[in-house]
Amino acid sequence: MTRATRFPVEDAARLFRLDDRVAIVTGASSGVGRRFAGVLTAAGAKVALAARRADRLEKLARELRDSLPVQCDVTKESDVETLVGKTVDRYGKIDILVNAAGTADPHAAAEEPLESFREVVTLNLIAAFSVAQRAGRAMLRQGSGSIINIASVLGLVGGGLRPLPGYAASKGGLVNLTRQLALEWAARGVRVNALAPAYFESELTAEIFASPKALEAISRMTPLGRPGLPHELDGPLLFLASDASSYVTGHVLAVDGGFLAR
Repeated sequence: MTRATRFPVEDAARLFRLDDRVAIVTGASSGVGRRFAGVLTAAGAKVALAARRADRLEKLARELRDSLPVQCDVTKESDVETLVGKTVDRYGKIDILVNAAGTADPHAAAEEPLESFREVVTLNLIAAFSVAQRAGRAMLRQGSGSIINIASVLGLVGGGLRPLPGYAASKGGLVNLTRQLALEWAARGVRVNALAPAYFESELTAEIFASPKALEAISRMTPLGRPGLPHELDGPLLFLASDASSYVTGHVLAVDGGFLAR
C-alpha cells in the first residue's frame, strides 16, 4: 500500500494533529517554551510543563487542559529523572520532547568569565542532552517519538548583534548533538530535529527589542526586513512534532526570515 493511499490529499491536514500524544516542554514558564506548550495543547497533546518557577507553571497549568506542572531545574539530574518519571506515571508514555530551556549572557570573548561560559553551556547543551537522553529512553522502549531541540541561527553562524561566545558555542553543540542523536535513534523509531530561530521577542531578547537601533539593525540583517513574530514558530514546531515530518530526522529548520541566506 502506498503512502498516498494511506494519506489521501483531503486528509493531509490531519497529519499535524497531536491527539492522544504526550509532550514534555522544558522552559515552559516563559518565552517560546510557554507558547509552545499552548500550541501543542491546542493541537490535541497532553503536556508536561517543566521549569524552575513553580508559580508560573501552576498558572499556565490552569490555562491548559490536562497539563502537568513539574517544577524542574534541568541542570539537576535528579529533577530530570523526576520530570520523566512523573510524566510517564501520569500519561503512560512520552511522544514529544521540546527542549526549550535556555539562557544567554552577553560578553566579549576576551572578557567573558569562565563561570558564565560554563553556566550557559551547562543549561543550553548539557541539560538538553540530559533531558533528551532520559526522555529518549522512554521513546526507544515504545519505538517512537519526536525530540525537538530549540537551537538558534547563532548555532549555525557566528556574529549577531551582541557578542555571545557561550551561547553560540552551546547552540552549535546542540545542532550537532541533534544530528548525532538522530543517527543513533532513527532505526528505533525516534526522530530528532532542531528549530533554529533568528530574532524573536522573549525574555532573553527583551533588551534588544527595547532598542530602536537594535530593531533597525535586525531589519537590515534580515531579508524579510523585520524580526520574527511569535506565531511564526508555531507551524514549524507542529511540523516537527507531528506525523507531517515522519520522514524528517537530523534536520535543523531555520526560521529566520532569510537571515542565513545572506
